[in-house]
Amino acid sequence: MKKAYFPILLSILALVGASGCSSTFEPWVKPYERDNLADTIMSMNRNPVSASYTNHALQAREGARGAEGGAGGGCGCN
Repeated sequence: MKKAYFPILLSILALVGASGCSSTFEPWVKPYERDNLADTIMSMNRNPVSASYTNHALQAREGARGAEGGAGGGCGCN
């Protein structure tokens, strides 16, 4: 009797697994809301010049420059 339920269970699991691929994800932030997030008041730093200098001093002291990413060439050869 248990073997009769196995194909039904397998088909239900296959349908549930396939249905996850059919949904489309919408962005959490709509395009018309992005200007609010790009506002300077939403910045994590109150004073970006002071934060840049502090970051430079920490990099020089720790000897770890460029750990937070940086701009490079588009070809990937840098």
